[in-house]
Amino acid sequence: MFKKILSSAVFVAALFQISAAQTKLQTGTWRGVLKTASANEIPFNFDVTTAGGKQELYIINSTERFKVTDVTAKGDSVFIKMPLFDSEFKLKQNGKQLAGQYIKHLADKDVPMEFTATPAQKWRFFEKPAKADKNVEGRWSAIMGEGDGRDTTVGEFKQAGQKVTGTFLTTTGDYRFLEGTVNGDSLYLSCFDGGHAFLFTAKVADNNTITDGKFYSGLTGKSVWTAVRDENAKLPDAYSLAALKPGYKKIDFTFKDLNGKPVSLSDDRFKNKVVILQVMGSWCPNCMDETAYMVNYYKKYQKRGVEVVGLAYERTTDFAKSQRAVTQIKNRFDVQYPLLITGYTSNKVETAKSLPALTKVVGFPTTIIIDKKGDVRKIHTGFNGPGTGEHYTEFITEFEKLTDDLLAEK
Repeated sequence: MFKKILSSAVFVAALFQISAAQTKLQTGTWRGVLKTASANEIPFNFDVTTAGGKQELYIINSTERFKVTDVTAKGDSVFIKMPLFDSEFKLKQNGKQLAGQYIKHLADKDVPMEFTATPAQKWRFFEKPAKADKNVEGRWSAIMGEGDGRDTTVGEFKQAGQKVTGTFLTTTGDYRFLEGTVNGDSLYLSCFDGGHAFLFTAKVADNNTITDGKFYSGLTGKSVWTAVRDENAKLPDAYSLAALKPGYKKIDFTFKDLNGKPVSLSDDRFKNKVVILQVMGSWCPNCMDETAYMVNYYKKYQKRGVEVVGLAYERTTDFAKSQRAVTQIKNRFDVQYPLLITGYTSNKVETAKSLPALTKVVGFPTTIIIDKKGDVRKIHTGFNGPGTGEHYTEFITEFEKLTDDLLAEK
């Protein structure tokens, strides 16, 4: 009997050791693949590392490494919660691979996508891509969509051999860090940031023309695109897209902060200050980029008489749900300026209703610059994030010059 008990104990211990072994992901670079409803694959890479005895991920898109710390493994199950955008992975280990779902939580439903990941794979689209027949480096005038949904954008790419990085700039922001390859005469680009999964494919007809473009977004999004090389391509002035209605000089609101306390632009803390209103949402990747910049901007300018206020427009009007989502933004970037829950959704018509002095809200983020007298001086639509390179630098230079000028006014 003792031998049987001992044998059982050894067996249980062995099972425990196997289970414990399964709780660790292989360190190094992985290749993850999200599958759309049309069976197209959106690939991306991520690194698995160990810090302080705990595993972390870094999602790789071009030069960006997006840190993810909430990684939990139990037996053969792995749960990864993204730090922003209210999304997560629920996975099973199958040998060395992971398989399961990426789940995006929306206000009224969950949207799951099939997901697999394989360790020790640094390639993104092709393990051994064909030699690139064409070169897409440079600036392109790109048309996204068709019919009434057509949108003129600017594509900017860098190419080294087969590898391509870059982004598309639009009137409301950019597609962040895209990475991919030219395989023969075909272009492939992708991006995954926890909130958005993008796939661009196209034929490079020649060094000046891109045709037969397809754009896949998330589970079901699908559109078309084409582009022609145009080194002079540019977008409308971001300060020209939204304005105050005739007869208005000022803007006002009363919304609750994360503690439920009402905050108004007429409060004493904002008097005789330059005030920056950040119309944003926790679901918005360009807003994430703007927040990362605004945190440092606020540290630089707050002591000189600048206040920043984030106005959050979430996918739900439920205060508690919005509070949780916006708190993630606050904690992720250590935001020291007020973030307010407006109680209005991210529907642009609803957003405009909350700020009736505006003619319209074209997109997220929208940045409203107010002088020391409380007058709105400029309204900037969109944000050129770090994925846009020199455009990001140019925005910072221009924006901080405007701030300096407003602070110098009597």
